[in-house]
Amino acid sequence: MGILKRMKADMDVVFEQDPAARTYFEVFLTYSGLHAIWSHRIAHTFYKRNLFFIARVISQLNRFFTGIEIHPGARIGERFFIDHGMGVVIGETCEIGNNVTIFQGVTLGGTGKEKGKRHPTIKDNALVATGAKVLGSIVIGENSKVGGGSVVLHDVPDNSTVVGIPGRVVVQNGERLRRDLDHHKMPDPIDDRCNQLETEVRLLTAEIAKLKEGNQSDNHNI
Repeated sequence: MGILKRMKADMDVVFEQDPAARTYFEVFLTYSGLHAIWSHRIAHTFYKRNLFFIARVISQLNRFFTGIEIHPGARIGERFFIDHGMGVVIGETCEIGNNVTIFQGVTLGGTGKEKGKRHPTIKDNALVATGAKVLGSIVIGENSKVGGGSVVLHDVPDNSTVVGIPGRVVVQNGERLRRDLDHHKMPDPIDDRCNQLETEVRLLTAEIAKLKEGNQSDNHNI
């Protein structure tokens, strides 16, 4: 794919994912996520040729102008979309597939000073929502979603939804997940558990009240 066709494909993704996008001219000039991806491709080209210093300089300039930090060693597929993007961090050994979407404040990072593959692999059609932290050499499966604010430390299977701290899989092998922007409409296992405990407390309170009434009746009879 030529450079111009690839740039147009990147902009087409913006129109698919962001209802605020109006014209190609606006998207070309004002979308920092696009600028970050285009800058990364240049930096990654130098990185692959072992020109690490030039690659890092481009990466840091990219961070300065867009607020998005992508290590030049990261490998990113086609039709990658970063929405808003401020505060996004993508580590050196990250591998990102095709048609992946991430939102502002996402970290695809490591867990320590280990060498080798130490950052996540995000497979095709995955979505990582606002503020999520995906840490370590783990895999986010195809068509999977990571809920906003989640901290994911273990592999996520294909066609799954993971939420919470630490991240828990709450949907798996169901219907194919839609790649839309309603990532706020996800199950909350902590809230579900709290509701369950609240129900149990009410039942126990009712049982205790019945026992007290029974004891009072027995005392009156005596």
